[in-house]
Amino acid sequence: MSDSPLDLMVHKLGTRSELSAADRSAILALPYVQRTYHASSYVVREGEPPRTYCDLIQDGFAYRQKLTSAGSRQIVSLHMRGDFLDLQHLFLNMADHNVQALTELKVVAVEREALQAIALNRPAIGRAMWIDSLVDSSIYREWVMNVGRRDARARISHVLCEFALRMKAAGFPDDNGYELPLTQEQLADVVGLTPVHVSRTLKSLELDGIVNRAKRFIGFKDWHAAAAVGDFNALYLHLDQATPRT
Repeated sequence: MSDSPLDLMVHKLGTRSELSAADRSAILALPYVQRTYHASSYVVREGEPPRTYCDLIQDGFAYRQKLTSAGSRQIVSLHMRGDFLDLQHLFLNMADHNVQALTELKVVAVEREALQAIALNRPAIGRAMWIDSLVDSSIYREWVMNVGRRDARARISHVLCEFALRMKAAGFPDDNGYELPLTQEQLADVVGLTPVHVSRTLKSLELDGIVNRAKRFIGFKDWHAAAAVGDFNALYLHLDQATPRT
């Protein structure tokens, strides 16, 4: 390892495609800056031209969201350590959604034109970026299914199961659970329910012995029951492509 903040990018892309030593060196040579966003700060704004940098999360959480003309919010994805925040806009002329910091957010901001060039000129890196975007798309499809066709208990159980596996894959400590970074209001905007409905549903899952909670800590008393209630199948996360290939 080189002790560069870009080591995280080498690791992440190396989980998606086999990288040569030259590929890894090319990534480490990318121009970048490090930035910190306060919670609720906008990283990307809908309707604006792409920024000159693309961010990779070093620490913290962020989410993508869309707003209706009346101001109602739908959170469409959650992102954590090792995730790219705006590969979607790498080759687009206009941002079509918002990205906000959920918590204090530390990122490695890589120069956009340099990232475009490395994607086009180094096939293994381009392939890795493609795969990363395709996995994101797979998760989006599951979230559409979750909001559109599952009941409240299933929606919330499904999201809680997903976060558990994604956080484990991202290297967070697995203490038989995790700290949920979302408030109940934000979780409501993930699953398309009211905060009151979310609160009642979480309590019912706890009373049924499926999860346990302590403030924002979520633990699983019965993982298999939680997965069954949530209609959860981890196939869409493509975790077989979440381990280093280098």
